[in-house]
Amino acid sequence: MPRPACLRHVTCRPAAPLFKPAGVPAVFLEEVVLTLDELEALRLADLEGLHHDEAGLRMGVSRPTFGRVVEAARRKVADALTRGKALRIEGGPVCPSRRSRPGCRPCGRSTTTNDAPGSTDRKEKR
Repeated sequence: MPRPACLRHVTCRPAAPLFKPAGVPAVFLEEVVLTLDELEALRLADLEGLHHDEAGLRMGVSRPTFGRVVEAARRKVADALTRGKALRIEGGPVCPSRRSRPGCRPCGRSTTTNDAPGSTDRKEKR
């Protein structure tokens, strides 16, 4: 049995939990699920332009783990974009960032994990 994933630190939740091709009802589309830690990895690597070692420190994971997370995220986003699938953002082994306050400064959203069924909603151990 594999070891449980360590909690990854994320700064905020997405503004929209679902992205889909325009003009097609969501009920007719396949969905790809992007976890909150994968979204955070994309944000740190591609939006903020951080190197994997710095981004891994911010998320509380090693550089190789960060590399695997961001690679999986890019694969899922590419799959959704090229094959016309809906992209749902939810769940994952996450906890509020040690650097963040009760809300994310850029967007003011809560830093708690998704409350959807099946999400791993674990608390950080101190």
